[in-house]
Amino acid sequence: MKKCLLLILFVMVFVGCEKIDKLTQFNLEYNETFTIPSTTIINLPINLTTPDIESNSESSFAVNDTRKDLIEEIILNQLALNLESPEDSDFGFLKSIEIYISADDLADVKIAWKNDIPAYPGKYIELETSEIDVKEFIKKDEFISKVTTITNEAPTSDHVI
Repeated sequence: MKKCLLLILFVMVFVGCEKIDKLTQFNLEYNETFTIPSTTIINLPINLTTPDIESNSESSFAVNDTRKDLIEEIILNQLALNLESPEDSDFGFLKSIEIYISADDLADVKIAWKNDIPAYPGKYIELETSEIDVKEFIKKDEFISKVTTITNEAPTSDHVI
């Protein structure tokens, strides 16, 4: 009986923990639109700030049967951009882009970026993401995305992303 209990405990500790962790993980999805304005400036940073983004963390946590105080870590695992307009454009006008997260009483943190964007990457690009824990930002009622871009050609019209 003692050996059986030890075996069950061994399985729970070394195999079960990973499965238990998977049961306590869930995804949060946020969508935001921002515009890169037309300009005659190239190779200089353009800084943009999105409107406040409601985190809806309380309701998202409740749906996943948890609370703010129980969250251990929130890691950004994907940040993708879609170019909505102009129709005849692509991300080739960008040389690089960086995305920061910001919230009251917290320092800005770079969470995603893409450097050396190819000349004709299309209307969709995925950015590199950091392994930084953004739990404190998401636990706030609102957070802000700050975007820094460098263009390699002057966009002649606003680009909605």
